Amino acid sequence: MLDFRLPPELEAHEPPEARGRARDDVRLLVGRRGTGEIGHHEFRELPDLLDRGDLLVVNTSATLPAAVRLDRLAVHFSTPLRDAPGVWLVELRRRAGKATKPYGGGRPGEWFPLPGGATLTLIRRHTDRLWQARLNADVVPYLLRYGAPIRYSYVPRDWPASAYQSVFALDRRAGGAEMPSASRPFTPELVTRLVSKGVLMAPLTLHTGVASPEAHEPPYAERYDVPAATADIVNHVQDRGGRVIAVGTTVVRALETVAAADGTVRAGAGWTEHIVTPEHGVRAVAGLLTGLHEPRSSHLLMLTAIAGPELLARTYEAALTEGYLWHEFGDLNLLLP
Repeated sequence: MLDFRLPPELEAHEPPEARGRARDDVRLLVGRRGTGEIGHHEFRELPDLLDRGDLLVVNTSATLPAAVRLDRLAVHFSTPLRDAPGVWLVELRRRAGKATKPYGGGRPGEWFPLPGGATLTLIRRHTDRLWQARLNADVVPYLLRYGAPIRYSYVPRDWPASAYQSVFALDRRAGGAEMPSASRPFTPELVTRLVSKGVLMAPLTLHTGVASPEAHEPPYAERYDVPAATADIVNHVQDRGGRVIAVGTTVVRALETVAAADGTVRAGAGWTEHIVTPEHGVRAVAGLLTGLHEPRSSHLLMLTAIAGPELLARTYEAALTEGYLWHEFGDLNLLLP
């Protein structure tokens, strides 16, 4: 797996808007697998880098304010547990100044008083990091009233929930724990330019759970929905020789979940445990627009499957050398066939 040192100065600590820039005023690092070419661009140049007939598949998941803070702990609500109504996976984190760190405590049956008179009861460990737990209230309405967006130590202050929503986000009552950040730099004006050029766009939904910035765990089961219309347009573009480009790793996971061996896609909804690795490769996705991922992150396995190890290594070397910014408020990386 790709390993490197990420200097703290290359972590995006705030949205570009806080630096007086527009959402789409971030950089775009382009790697092309066929030629090995590395290019440096502005994200606003995206329409010029794509071809008429290319298809961008985007994630419409909204971002829940999934962090609830206590005096010494924070609770990060991840996903509802499949086949267990009312039970959610949660991560307990210890508050350390303005940041949080993993908290290894807790025991089955322990309960925590939350703001607004709610109570969270731990049921059992789900993984070393996550607990199965039950809140004595409907979780999503509770989070919309008392929660805050999840943030980690590289973002030193809170930002409003609107900073964590993409232009494609739909129903906040059924969102994910963290932002599908590859969609963040898109603006209505940029979408108009893409469509005007003849770049196609199609939606799907995958609600992501909490990340593991310290443990680098592989993703666990997440809820997804690939509509029939999106499956049809993916297959149409493939039949005509166009490129299917996923906007974010969540889109790759959803599409590859419903892809057949020949790359055709069917509609589907439910829970996916599919993990994209270099050994199994990708079937439906030709390219990927994504952020820059931490060293040893499980996402890098997916990127290796799409770009190949040599191009990915050269791309990340260029990102480090040229001072690109990492994380959800940072710069973007476009990997093309």
